[in-house]
Order: sequence, then C-alpha cells, then structure tokens
Amino acid sequence: MVTKEQLFSDITSLAGQGAVGEAEVVDAFRRGAGVPARATHARISVAEVLYYVGGAIVFIGLAVLVYQNWDQLNAAARVLATLGSAAAALVIGILLTHYPKLGRVAQAFYLIAGLTAPLGLAVAWYEAGLEVESYRTQSAMSGILLLTFGLAWWQLRQAIFTVFCIIFGTWLFFSITSWLVGEAPALDWDEYYQYRFFVTGLSYVLIGYSFAPGRQRLLTPWLYSVGAAALLGAALALGGWSPNQNIFWETIFPGLALGTIFLSIPMRSKAFLTFGSIFLMAYILKITAEYFKDTLGWPLALVLAGLALIGIGYGTFYLNKQYLAKQPTLA
Repeated sequence: MVTKEQLFSDITSLAGQGAVGEAEVVDAFRRGAGVPARATHARISVAEVLYYVGGAIVFIGLAVLVYQNWDQLNAAARVLATLGSAAAALVIGILLTHYPKLGRVAQAFYLIAGLTAPLGLAVAWYEAGLEVESYRTQSAMSGILLLTFGLAWWQLRQAIFTVFCIIFGTWLFFSITSWLVGEAPALDWDEYYQYRFFVTGLSYVLIGYSFAPGRQRLLTPWLYSVGAAALLGAALALGGWSPNQNIFWETIFPGLALGTIFLSIPMRSKAFLTFGSIFLMAYILKITAEYFKDTLGWPLALVLAGLALIGIGYGTFYLNKQYLAKQPTLA
C-alpha cells in the first residue's frame, strides 16, 4: 500500500514535470470522497507565458541569425545553427523535466525545438541538394518530425508534444495526399483542398472529444474551435456558387450546421454553438444572394433572411443561457 508521504512525493514530482495539474488532483480527491467533480478551468501563469514568449523570441533570433549570415556560413554551420539548435533544445528540455522546480522552464525549450526543427530539416535538405518545396520532401520532413515528437510524447506525456504532433500530423496529411496524386491534370485542386480541410476539421473534433475526459482536456476547446471552423468552412465552400453550385453540399449543409449547434449541448461546447450559428448565418446569406439577387423577390428574401438571422441569434443566446452557462463548458 502506498503511504501518504510517498503519494505526496509522487504528486510533487509529477506537478514539477507538468504531467499533473492542481485541478486533476482536486478532482481525484473529490471522486474518492464521493463529491461530484467541480468545473475546472486551466490557468496559465504569467511566468509560463513569459517562458513561451522567450522561447518564440529565441527561435526568431536563430532564424534571423542564419538569414543575415547565410553567405558567410558554410553548409555545416547552417545545419548546426538550425537543426543542431533544435536537437540541443530538445535534450535540454528533457534534462530539465527531471527537476521538479524546472519542469515548467522545460516547456520553453520544447517550444524552441518544435519551432526550429522544421527550419533545420529544410536547411539540411537544401544543403543536400534536394528540392525542399516538393511534396515528397515535405512528406519526409513532416513524417520525421511527427515520429520524433511522437516518441517524445510517448516518453514524457507533455501536452506541448501533443500540439506539435497534431501540427506535424496535419502537415503530413496535406503533403502526402498532394504527393500521391502528383500533377493530375484533371484534378480540381481547390475542391481537393476543401475536402481535405473537411477531413482535417472532423479529425480535430474527434481528437478533441477523445481528450475531453483525460489530462489533455486543456486542448479540447482549441481543437473543437479549429475543427468546427475547418469542417463547416470547407462544407460551405464545397457548395460552390451558382451556376456551378454543388447541390449535394448545399442540401446537407444546413443539417451540418444545425447538428453542430445541437451537439454543443451534450458536448458542452460553446465553440460548436458559436461556429454552428455563424456558418448557418453565412449559409442563409449565401443562398439569398445566390438565388434571389436577380429577381424582384430579393428584397423580400433579404427581409426573411434578416428575420432568420435574428432567430438564430436568439436561439444561440437561449441555448447558451439555458444549457451551457449553468454548467462547465469545454470550449
């Protein structure tokens, strides 16, 4: 049986590494005591903000240093200044993580590594004489970065690694799907991007939902927001514009927008409510301008559209007040 002293020691160590937060400890205690878990809101201290800002400034400094001295640096120096700096920052962050009092400082070095590594790989590829802009190279770079930061997450379970894995995974998805189709002349690239944004948005929503019950629920609101915006934005764009509109997407879009609004209640997400309402309003305006602009009924259609927007606005306010304002929300 674990003693109280050992338990407190483990909590102190995990808190120093950023692997457990105060809200999680309190929730665990309340569950054990039979008390319902209270609403939790992640807070970032001023010190943590400064850590991240400092890390971003270090990255900008490295990038400017290499840019300004590009002609004076040889190939080895360019790679060392970029890719070498990323590797060093990652190692330093890992070392600092093992010291409870420096666990938060490690996040700044992880940020430096995540921002600098893509630049370093691009420089290394360029110095090797390879075409950095090609989809094949982009796929290789994003795959390497995803594998590297995925392994780092697997070992350390840091939320910042999760963020970079999502970013590099998205990059890999777009680059490899572009590489696979090549230069297909019959492909509508605008539509191809819209479908991929739709898939990406749906993936973000699902990832956010999977994070909601666990330690990484801090990321859920952001994933819901970006996912809902990408999914609904892509679906609206896929509907096209008269006379080249896509009837399928124009028909199902209201269902997607309304479904997003109603999902905000069981999923306790203001992001779903907000973006669902915004895109439903945009759809009504689009349909009005698309089908009634050149007819005598356009003024009447605008009046009806305005009333519909007022109704949607009130419905959004009502749902928020009735179902979301009285309970903890994820976004």
